[in-house]
Amino acid sequence: MILQGKTAIVTGGGRDIGRACALRLAQEGARVAINYHASGDGADSAVEEIIANGGEAFALQGDLTKDSEAAHLVAETQSRFGPQINVLVHVTGGLVARKTIAEMDVDHWDYVMNLNTTSLFRMVKAVEPHMPAGSSIVSFASQAGRDGGGPGAVAYATSKGAVMTMTRGLAKEFGPRIRVNTICPGMIDTDFHNIFTKDEVRAKVADGTPLKREGLPADTANLAVFLSSDQAAFMTGTSVDINGGILFS
Repeated sequence: MILQGKTAIVTGGGRDIGRACALRLAQEGARVAINYHASGDGADSAVEEIIANGGEAFALQGDLTKDSEAAHLVAETQSRFGPQINVLVHVTGGLVARKTIAEMDVDHWDYVMNLNTTSLFRMVKAVEPHMPAGSSIVSFASQAGRDGGGPGAVAYATSKGAVMTMTRGLAKEFGPRIRVNTICPGMIDTDFHNIFTKDEVRAKVADGTPLKREGLPADTANLAVFLSSDQAAFMTGTSVDINGGILFS
């Protein structure tokens, strides 16, 4: 197991990609702290599954748009698993709503930035002092950060582009002690697209990929585990596409 004895925090771990990441990290031997905001049932069932398979995990509700809750998540992880934290997989984020520039106000813009970009800053600031040499931070940007996103996604795409830029800066600031990478998913079968993307658009996008399908949360989780591990020891500052080949960067 490539993460045996490591401690990992997964934010946004109650559903979809985050939940899949938590399960895969545990399968590779990591002790896993699962943050969730509203998806308590998914987080609790992930903890139950991990423990049933002989692993260690707990779930903690928290709103990572607030400084104090990021710090609380780190402190609770240390109290359960010890002082060192080896892996941060930051999945927290979302589109919130599709709004054109004409339709959105500053409050919407600020909230999307806070949810997708500033939450990453909060978690990095809280966890970095407790990460030993060889640690890894994996965040989630988006294909939207490369291509500007779909209709009404300017705020979201901008926030995810900022995550990619932050990744490069953090890699330079934290190296060689900590590696920092981000994942740029394309069309993944998640509640994000269940809520915000029409079925006909999803089918068209999937058919447009060389692999002729949507991605699965497990596909992205496998990549996150690889980037979290020493198998990716010479990778840092990268934004890794996982989109079935529909966009090449």
